Amino acid sequence: MSVLVAGVDSSTQSCKIIIREASSGAVVRSGRASHPDGSEVDPAHWWSALREAIADAGGIDDVSAWSIAGQQHGLVALDADGEVVRDSLLWNDTRSAEAAADLTEEVGAASFAERTGLVPVASFTITKVRWVADNEPELARRIAAIALPHDWLTWRLRGYGPAGESDLGPDLTELITDRSDASGTGYFDATRGEYDRDLLSLALRRDASDVVLPRVLDPAQWVTDQAGRRVAPGAGDNAGAALGMGAVTGDIGVSIGTSGTVFAISSAPVR
Repeated sequence: MSVLVAGVDSSTQSCKIIIREASSGAVVRSGRASHPDGSEVDPAHWWSALREAIADAGGIDDVSAWSIAGQQHGLVALDADGEVVRDSLLWNDTRSAEAAADLTEEVGAASFAERTGLVPVASFTITKVRWVADNEPELARRIAAIALPHDWLTWRLRGYGPAGESDLGPDLTELITDRSDASGTGYFDATRGEYDRDLLSLALRRDASDVVLPRVLDPAQWVTDQAGRRVAPGAGDNAGAALGMGAVTGDIGVSIGTSGTVFAISSAPVR
């Protein structure tokens, strides 16, 4: 009997799922569903589209393992009950440009690059955290966990979520992510493999030591869903594309989608 695996891409515009035979890579079936337009989206739309895409693909009951890749940087803020605090600010929402400039001035561009490998621009998650703290402080005070789009969808599909909407309830400690998505937050050092809580606290304008951040899994690590299937940590969409291309050191990839991205593969950290 063949072993089937499923891969999901939850992008800005749509959700796609493809189911393949693990040993041969042969496509067995696929499905898709659209996402709403805009740069500020209720994550419930992504959850609905994911379930619609799975149904369009004939379900995943016969699948042994699955993983989700998705759009990067979007802020999914959760309260202690697992409820989404506000609509997600996506990577292409530029209202946090001033917050990016403020954070860069407060920390210093060189220090930011040394600590996280990047200098903040409006697309990165940390700038959206600061925007909420400055413009919606009452909502910022409710934040108990911060996830990115593919982190949150993995959590939901594994069976977690608000008590009335999930089988396993709002266990925030079950949030997981991968190194590619974590590295685009602006508060993760991919070289050390650690979150920079001081930077997150600076952005949130309060002590963020108790804010739950997704556990960062290595590529070969996995967890399970409530059906016992293996769940891989997933990836940001461009990292997933690099894997799909079989990119190796020295290769450069260009992605022309909702945004334009150029990425290169290096054997040493680049800051």
